Amino acid sequence: MEIFRAENVEKKFGDFVALDNVSISVPKGSVFGLLGPNGAGKTTLIRIINQITAPDKGALFFDGRPLKAEDVARIGYLPEERGLYKKMKVGEQALYLARLRGVSKNDALKRLKYWFEKFEIQTWWDKKVEELSKGMQQKVQFIVTILHEPPLLIFDEPFSGFDPINANILKQEILNMREKGSTVIFSTHNMGSVEELCNYITLINKSRVILEGEISQVRNTYKSDIYELSFTGDPEKLKLALNEKYTIKSLTENQGIHTAIIKVTEQVTENRLLSLIINSVHIISFQEVLPGMNDIFIKVVEETNQSVTL
Repeated sequence: MEIFRAENVEKKFGDFVALDNVSISVPKGSVFGLLGPNGAGKTTLIRIINQITAPDKGALFFDGRPLKAEDVARIGYLPEERGLYKKMKVGEQALYLARLRGVSKNDALKRLKYWFEKFEIQTWWDKKVEELSKGMQQKVQFIVTILHEPPLLIFDEPFSGFDPINANILKQEILNMREKGSTVIFSTHNMGSVEELCNYITLINKSRVILEGEISQVRNTYKSDIYELSFTGDPEKLKLALNEKYTIKSLTENQGIHTAIIKVTEQVTENRLLSLIINSVHIISFQEVLPGMNDIFIKVVEETNQSVTL
């Protein structure tokens, strides 16, 4: 079941086409990666979901029915460009924004107390936003984004400006929210975070969807028949055991343990490969190497750009 669906969405700004017949489906309870290079159309689509701007064509559905104006209250949006009031005190502002989202004062204070303690920022309550570092301001904005506990959360580059420790804290909170039933649309250029967090992705380039699907299936689609073998024994015996259908792309050694990266040049089963190896060396581990999302991102975008140029 999906929480959000866009069908054949188009959006132009003058002569510039921001979105061209874009369709996406966001499953409930997932972390959904909305990916693409700068200027691809991601932010425009996010703004349409939040009803900041309207599509020229297409249909939008929220929780199984057409998206309505009041659905904005059921969405939490953390934009890449943060928007806190610099002169207001942190606690005063957080409470104000929670009330705008329909949270009662008592509930807002309870929830803010929980999150301020969880992030260890109780001492910031009476400080003005302008007194905080960029990372501190982002923590506050993250809290006010999720405080009304919406079923759909949209994070646009949420880890920008965070050190690795605080980025990991936020990643864990995103996963916790998914476990509690929230759905997250997550836009980032960091493909490592995509692999850590996302169940599904849609990749947009030049205002069109060029790749979509469950992340494990996407990685399997772009695999290139490469295997990693860790072993002890004589590497020369391994080389002799393998025939012309296999190429050892690299061979390294660390404290007596060898690691070989093997490329299969013809369609051969894993069992067949193992049967050739097993009598030549002692196998410690053996696994297929799937491409990372960063490699897939670059490959698919470059291929699209080349086809457009041609």
